[in-house]
Amino acid sequence: MDPVTFSIFIVGLVTFTVVWMPILSKKSGVSYSLFYFIGGIVIYSLFPENLPNPVPQENEAAVLHLTELIVILSLMGAGIRINRPFSRKTWSLPLRLVFGAMLLCIATAAALGYFFLGFNLAAAALLGAVLAPTDPVLATDVQIGPPNEKTNFIHKFTLTSEAGINDGMAFPFTWLAVTIALISAGNDTSILYWFSFHVIYQIVAGLVLGYLLGKGAGYLVFDFSKKFKFLKQLDGFLAVALTLLVYGATELLHGYGFIAVFVSAFTLRHYEKEHEYHATMHSFTDQVERLFTAILMVLFGGAIAMGILSNLTWQMVLFAIVFLLVIRPVFAYLSLIGTDLHPKEKFAISFFGIRGMGSLFYLAFAFSETTFMSEEELWSVVAFTIALSISIHGLTAAPAMRYLKRELPAPER
Repeated sequence: MDPVTFSIFIVGLVTFTVVWMPILSKKSGVSYSLFYFIGGIVIYSLFPENLPNPVPQENEAAVLHLTELIVILSLMGAGIRINRPFSRKTWSLPLRLVFGAMLLCIATAAALGYFFLGFNLAAAALLGAVLAPTDPVLATDVQIGPPNEKTNFIHKFTLTSEAGINDGMAFPFTWLAVTIALISAGNDTSILYWFSFHVIYQIVAGLVLGYLLGKGAGYLVFDFSKKFKFLKQLDGFLAVALTLLVYGATELLHGYGFIAVFVSAFTLRHYEKEHEYHATMHSFTDQVERLFTAILMVLFGGAIAMGILSNLTWQMVLFAIVFLLVIRPVFAYLSLIGTDLHPKEKFAISFFGIRGMGSLFYLAFAFSETTFMSEEELWSVVAFTIALSISIHGLTAAPAMRYLKRELPAPER
């Protein structure tokens, strides 16, 4: 078979099934990402010579940019969905998770990487950084629904906003690992430079540019269009265009594009909160996101089939299990102590720290910046952690959300 033609056929087949996959997922209670992940393993096991090579080590640039694209699309979708206005009080739960649980998870994973897995300091720090973010791509089953949905469960809001925030906040720690590796190799950089530029400047730039560009888009869409009637007929493609524009502009100015995209989406959403156009943008973004997710899950399944786990050891397997089932849940639960959340909501929020495409992006990004020791081992342990998360959370997310909906009091609007 001609590899190009066969690849087109597989992409067409995957795209075709995306139309019905949400219904199948709802009926079965199994996340659709798990179906495509397993499908990728099967397809690449049967036709390894007729499809593109999915192993990240041999296609790091492709992995970097494909995962980059799906993450920013997911961040736009997450920002558009959030009804709750921002304040330190109303957003206290996700902020606790980001500045409490996430930092503790990074430190603990790095310590285990150094002392238990035998990585050097830079590789251990990178392991902690790339496993830090709760993935906005694969976490859709536990996130809030479309804009202005009638119900607004606090646990879904918390998981959605946490994924939106910490996918950008993990960037400084990835840069910390890169900085340690550069210093170890004798390059002219320092921890002071890391803190001043990669922590202070890039976070502030991402926040400010995201807010300004979101406000500007809101003015064009909701105010300027009232003066010029022909501009009212807007379609959902604007959300994708804004995603690329905001991300590109912010990165050109050396800010964190992930932060800017989420902030711009949230700002646009709250410019005229109840407007029906938000539902149009969300619908289009959701469709594009599902398409990319399906394709990337097939490729990730293919990477599993083609040997990305070849350097996996029993220590790495144990690390992944402990990280997903103990470290993240315990630290997340501890960070929520003192809140008025129902204990079942605390447990759900703590348990569903889903790892996914963001981790692959950060790993590929770090490797594109400098050379690390144990790169093959890092690919294996991170890929196994993601595969385990897809399997565990993919089977439990929908049933858990249905259970909470039955058991908990009616949520606020």
